[in-house]
Amino acid sequence: MRQILAVAAGLAVLAVSACSAPTPPRSAVPSPTPAGPATLPAPTGPHPVGSTVLHLTDTSRPDPWNLDVDARELRVTLWYPTEQRDGERAPYMTPKESELFLRARSIGGVPGDILSKTRTNAVKDAEPTGRKLPLVVLSPGFTRSVNALTSLAEDLASRGYVVAGIDHTYENYATTLADGRIAECLACDSDSDSGFGTGVVEVRAADVSFVLDQLPGKWDGSDRIDPSRIAMAGQSMGGAGAVAAMVKDSRVRAGIDMDGTTYARIPKGGFSRPFMFIGSAQHVPGAGTAEWARDWKLLTGYKRWLVMSGMEHHSFTDVPLLADTLGITPTHGTVPAARAAELTRTYVAAFLDRHLRSGRSPLLDEPSSRYPEVKLCAPPGCA
Repeated sequence: MRQILAVAAGLAVLAVSACSAPTPPRSAVPSPTPAGPATLPAPTGPHPVGSTVLHLTDTSRPDPWNLDVDARELRVTLWYPTEQRDGERAPYMTPKESELFLRARSIGGVPGDILSKTRTNAVKDAEPTGRKLPLVVLSPGFTRSVNALTSLAEDLASRGYVVAGIDHTYENYATTLADGRIAECLACDSDSDSGFGTGVVEVRAADVSFVLDQLPGKWDGSDRIDPSRIAMAGQSMGGAGAVAAMVKDSRVRAGIDMDGTTYARIPKGGFSRPFMFIGSAQHVPGAGTAEWARDWKLLTGYKRWLVMSGMEHHSFTDVPLLADTLGITPTHGTVPAARAAELTRTYVAAFLDRHLRSGRSPLLDEPSSRYPEVKLCAPPGCA
């Protein structure tokens, strides 16, 4: 039986829980005066950031959600370090994607194209720089495009990572394909089916492997990637997909699940590659986290379980950063949006630095007075 994640109305209007099946859309809870277009927080690394989009087609398999399509089409957004500081900013989403998203979430009282005006920090199609750069694959929650993880992606790119964010076609409200067609959420029609979550993460694992196969030949900057240093991170269903991708593809050396219930089964013999769970308060050990507890026992290598108090399911995404723009009053989560972004960026980077760059950070080994919201857990408890 699928578990339905109860999400408070204020933030639930922005995105459906992706670590479990989505609930029906609810009306937005407006604040008195919606703000203008949002500006994403500046990246913290030393490098300017570039971004470009790839359109890839997997002719070896039909699309699992659109039975009329005999090939799987994917849109992949890349973020990477560059030397170029000036130029046109990469779009957050198109006006049509913004309109469809707001309509699907029943968000009114703001211009339909408002999210397309979100100011990013990446320069569109800038020339990449660097050599032997580690690669991080990002996967978003169910019904969300990978733009929901833009703040995290830009920050990682500024720190010297190449980031490949995958839009899993027909699993979100709007993905613009290569020829301009808009793929809407066909998978949403199947979310009550038995085994839905397991099926979704299998699709996502296949998507990840295909992108890793194709990337070297499809991006001019791919020679700057070190293929021996690849990790994956995701939020909600994307985090569950990280587990599935690592089980399927040994090229993914390390993984992070941000607040996602897992579905793919780890082999009984155990799993030795590094993995980190980052959760909201609902993921305190023993508080209804049966899947994480199950998987924790099978993780035989480096592993971490972090719980961030005051954060809720969407705090690990751009959702809180957009709440004022959309006139949404969050009703859960006491950590301010900028602080939530800081916590997510800091701990994700610490884990990736350790396992893709042999870096060391005490953040993953002991509590920090700078980040008192973060608890290091070792089931059955937390420090």
